[in-house]
Amino acid sequence: MNATAHLHQPLAERLRPRNLGEVIGQQHLIGEGLALRLAFESGQPHSCILWGPPGVGKTTIARLMADAFDAQFISISAVLGGVKDIREAVEKAQAALDSLQPQRTIVFVDEVHRFNKSQQDAFLPHVESGLFTFIGATTENPSFEVNSALLSRAAVYVLQALNEADLTQIVQRALDIGAIAPLEAEAEARLIAYADGDARRLLNTLETLAVAAQREKLALISDAWLLKVLGERMRRYDKGGEQFYDTISALHKSVRGSDPDAALYWFTRMLDGGADPRYMARRLIRMAAEDVGLADPRALRLALDAAEVYERLGSPEGELALAECVIYLAVAAKSNAVYKAFNEAKAWVKKDGTRPVPMHLRNAPTQLMKNLDYGKGYRYAHDEANGFAAGETYLPDGMPAPDFYRPVSRGLELKIAEKMAGLRELNQAKSGNK
Repeated sequence: MNATAHLHQPLAERLRPRNLGEVIGQQHLIGEGLALRLAFESGQPHSCILWGPPGVGKTTIARLMADAFDAQFISISAVLGGVKDIREAVEKAQAALDSLQPQRTIVFVDEVHRFNKSQQDAFLPHVESGLFTFIGATTENPSFEVNSALLSRAAVYVLQALNEADLTQIVQRALDIGAIAPLEAEAEARLIAYADGDARRLLNTLETLAVAAQREKLALISDAWLLKVLGERMRRYDKGGEQFYDTISALHKSVRGSDPDAALYWFTRMLDGGADPRYMARRLIRMAAEDVGLADPRALRLALDAAEVYERLGSPEGELALAECVIYLAVAAKSNAVYKAFNEAKAWVKKDGTRPVPMHLRNAPTQLMKNLDYGKGYRYAHDEANGFAAGETYLPDGMPAPDFYRPVSRGLELKIAEKMAGLRELNQAKSGNK
């Protein structure tokens, strides 16, 4: 490649690692003796899912794996591709295998969670036959987004967002090849904070700055000039720093404290400072479950709906649905009874032994199990008065009633508390009649 062509390459391509040793970050997987490095050194590729946030090296690792095994690399975007692309990949893999010099194939599917079930199923027979090695990349939890059949045939590697030291290394590599003018310490710190663990975002921003700095013939990139060039998206606060977490804390506490104006203020401050609305949506869902709970079960549904509306409309239109959710959560009746009950149950189970399931609660799908008294004596609640089997026990034998869930006297939990008190009276009356 001549020098002119090299200069026109995107910075991300110019800095792309050529071997595993040049990869920045992910040392928990590619360090000496660790999972992914061992896979590279094994001489035998295997299907896998690379799960992690954007810009952490999923595509790079997949390409390096193909290089390590001298394999044909076929990339498919699940956002833009479909069954036609899968069919073409199969044909290319078969052709490579049937050639005079047989070659392995690695099929890389970016954003694999965007493929539906039938599209994901299309890979199965070819993965099983060994026609190609499948590598999927996803930003979503593969447990929920990847078919269980495909997931069972692939190792899952969890990649992490790059830390400050990793991103600093990337800036230094760009400086070493003369891709960008030197930066003031404050400008570099702001860039790294803005990248928020995403190498792709950092590289794209560096490239934008390099073009602008070259046009203005700058010998040094100052923090003030960086802000002028990149505008409001870089202003106000470090998205990975203390102010970010202080602000989300203020929002959460304003919602918990039932102050809609304060909650809306902090929510708007975060959006204005560059927070990802999807992150905000996730936090609102958490608030609905943790601080509103069963005092108003509609809150959780509204938070989920607001997140979906944002996905459909994007910014800025979708942000209105999130603002509506913020106000609803702030004015809703509050209860952390479910949150406390769940934490108490987790602590109990962690310290307690493994208690056997009582015989009357066991499943009895076979005659042998019935002969062994599985399910014997179980009372079907729907056949009892008011749909409640008074006096029946559902905890392990000998386990005291733990009283995990204690509804508060607010919102719907007022009614729940009344119902639970009535059921306790029926149980006590039944026990007293024995």
